[in-house]
Amino acid sequence: MDRSSSSSTNTIGLCLLPSELIQSIFLSLVLPEILPLKLVNKFFSSIISDQTFIRQCNTLSSSTTWLFVYKKLWLRDAVLHAFTNRSSDRWFRIPISELLKPVQFHSEDLYFLAASGNVLLFASNMIGEVIVVNLVTVTVKKIPPCPLGPRGTSSWRRSGMKLVIDLTRSGQFNFMFAEFVGNQPILFVYSSKTDMWKSMKVREISANELLPRGGGHVFLNLVNEPRESVLIVYTPDCDTPVVIRPRFIDPNDQGLTIGFNWGNAIDRLHVYGDGYMMIVKSKGGENNIIIGNMRVLEGVELWGLSLDGRNWEFVSNVPNEVMKMIEKPYVAMMGCLEENNGIIRGALVSNNKGFWNMTWLSFDTKLNKWTLISLPDCKMKGWNMAGISFSSGLSLHDPTHSNNEKISHLKT
Repeated sequence: MDRSSSSSTNTIGLCLLPSELIQSIFLSLVLPEILPLKLVNKFFSSIISDQTFIRQCNTLSSSTTWLFVYKKLWLRDAVLHAFTNRSSDRWFRIPISELLKPVQFHSEDLYFLAASGNVLLFASNMIGEVIVVNLVTVTVKKIPPCPLGPRGTSSWRRSGMKLVIDLTRSGQFNFMFAEFVGNQPILFVYSSKTDMWKSMKVREISANELLPRGGGHVFLNLVNEPRESVLIVYTPDCDTPVVIRPRFIDPNDQGLTIGFNWGNAIDRLHVYGDGYMMIVKSKGGENNIIIGNMRVLEGVELWGLSLDGRNWEFVSNVPNEVMKMIEKPYVAMMGCLEENNGIIRGALVSNNKGFWNMTWLSFDTKLNKWTLISLPDCKMKGWNMAGISFSSGLSLHDPTHSNNEKISHLKT
């Protein structure tokens, strides 16, 4: 029996099962595995479009974290890969170039900025615009230019921007970034609901004000100096953002990294996100001898903002047994960091002689425990890295707002 006949037989057999059992089977899958099933037959489509199934699926998806990696060979040959530890044996392949065709000019160079829920943001280098992609509704649009005018890809600082999905409105989001304008910290916020930008001046934090990490605040880094950082803190319910200037402290003198002033700057990579900072320490190659630009990971520290936002406080070290598993040589490295429901996730992507290596570290603040998430090979040799981001909360939309003919863009 050929593969198509076998697949048809399996589909018919599955359709004979009780619908409640089929729903249970579908709920064990992740979203990119569920969406193509709507195209198999009307029976599967009706199950997946059922409001009860959508609610159950969205509840499971809300706690599922995805790692998106954008890679490209040429200007028009790019692929977005997505991975979640709920489906740990594969990367899902999203041929993003096909989705971007309606808005992408010839020879346009795009960079992956951020992700949240079903929404992805890309920045164009030539015309300085931001492009929004919704993976589930398969819609693409350009957002209006920001008040600062066109911005090339080098103008966007990962630690100074944040994409926040609106959980109360399907597909709506806010995109915000912080910049100095005339030596004044300014927060810029784009709302997809109004399709408009607004500029927000900031105020200094008051004496008794508390800004707990993970308390609904958005932390955007502006400046990171040897002993002090400058961040803007935005709370959706407040009209005026707050500026904080946390300093580095080491009360126990543990020999930890303090800012940028200990050791050679090349030995430190600082990755920021959601009020936390991951300091990646490295050394020269074999026997601490630098071979060209090659480095080897030596340690990873996690720091977080104090409750009053006035200090950076040491949180934890990645344990030695985990470090031994990720100590690989590299020449270039980038990363991203996020916190969600007390879990801090950090991703590091490094390159050595054309070979890419990816590391996903997770720290549970309640259990004080580090976990190394195993990542399968992403087949990136020879490709260029053009952005990386975490995202949580991919969700099914109401079937009247989905585009079934294009669901096949989500592939394994």
